[in-house]
Amino acid sequence: MKKIIITIGFVSSIMGSSWAQAPDAEIDQVKKVVEQLFEGMRQGEARLLQPLFHTQARLLTVLEKEGVASLEETPIEEFIKAAGKPHEKTWDERIGDPVVRIDGPMATVWAPYTFYLGETFSHCGVNSFLLYLSSEGWKILQITDTRRKDHCPSF
Repeated sequence: MKKIIITIGFVSSIMGSSWAQAPDAEIDQVKKVVEQLFEGMRQGEARLLQPLFHTQARLLTVLEKEGVASLEETPIEEFIKAAGKPHEKTWDERIGDPVVRIDGPMATVWAPYTFYLGETFSHCGVNSFLLYLSSEGWKILQITDTRRKDHCPSF
């Protein structure tokens, strides 16, 4: 009986690790889409942002005020219009240590961030990206973020 349990545990650990791992090249492709998003924001270029998103993409923000969470949705077209134009102060979103998970044509990216207007700190939080592999490459389906002004990472 012990051998069966050990064997099942061993097989499960092998299968679990193979499901959790994606080739580095694939992970790099997913990360590149996220990096292109932030570069488009820094440059204020809608033409760089638009191709990164699926036509049904969503942008959600989870806010917490006085211990109560709320959800705000910004139409992706509004985000692209706002982020994709030149700004007096650069929109500089910096992420650290993104965690990428891929299962076939679906990927997630979880990344803490800090956001600066020019050199001035604005806010921080976590970005959660949902992407899918289209015939044109990885596309962002959804971005969900949190926003706060304290307990921020530095990178």
